[in-house]
Amino acid sequence: MAHADPSNSHATPPSPRTLRGVNWIGVWTLYKKEVWRFLKVINQTVAAPIITTLLFLTVFTLALGRQVDLGVDITFPEFLAPGLVMMAILQNSFANTASSIVGAKMQGNIVDLLMPPLGPGELTAALALGAVTRGLVVGLGTATAMALIIGFAAPSLWLALYFAVMGSLLFGLAGVLTGMWAEKFDHLSAVTNFIITPLTFLSGTFYSIDRLPGVWNDLAHLNPVFWLIDGFRAGMIGWSDSTPWIGAIAIAVLNLGVAILCWRLFAIGYKLKA
Repeated sequence: MAHADPSNSHATPPSPRTLRGVNWIGVWTLYKKEVWRFLKVINQTVAAPIITTLLFLTVFTLALGRQVDLGVDITFPEFLAPGLVMMAILQNSFANTASSIVGAKMQGNIVDLLMPPLGPGELTAALALGAVTRGLVVGLGTATAMALIIGFAAPSLWLALYFAVMGSLLFGLAGVLTGMWAEKFDHLSAVTNFIITPLTFLSGTFYSIDRLPGVWNDLAHLNPVFWLIDGFRAGMIGWSDSTPWIGAIAIAVLNLGVAILCWRLFAIGYKLKA
């Protein structure tokens, strides 16, 4: 009759593995998952926004192109195009993170996001970078298509790229916050319809805010989307309603604040952990 080896009866269980520093493999894996998620339905997530934005440009140009006098040596389509590109970048960056988190909640697999050995900062970074990637892919496709139609002088391409990256990062982080707060897709739609869309439409996309009187002009300067569109427009066509470097600093500070808030909410498991 076999007997258990008493020397193994009190064997010390293996100690848990301690990860030191940043879990780069985990961050890269989650980032790839986020990118692959929108690439699997590229017609919906990339092609559709590009076509919609081109339709905006076409309709507004045909309807108002000859009637709008900006008082400067640029045409209305040249003025309109950068704002439309940035609007597409922001909306798609927001949608990427928000839909990812809300979808995981609704499908009951949010645990797949929380169980891996990823800290709150790593979760925030991977999700935000996925949103930046989608925003820039849509923005690049839209800008390329518009350049074939109207052309872009792009006197400061690096400035335009800075605002494109910072804008997609800001709205990607905003999508993280919305995804954590929202309990169903109705909540996500409410934020999109009543906050995101008004911010993007009332930001100087279709008009110069210099035309706004008094208090409305002041309120427009409080809209972060205005600074993003204005800075991007300065980089693409060399014209702006404000000083781009002020917007660059303001958006950088705002991004830092929102990133810290995302980190904190992930750390406490806000509306993610039972």
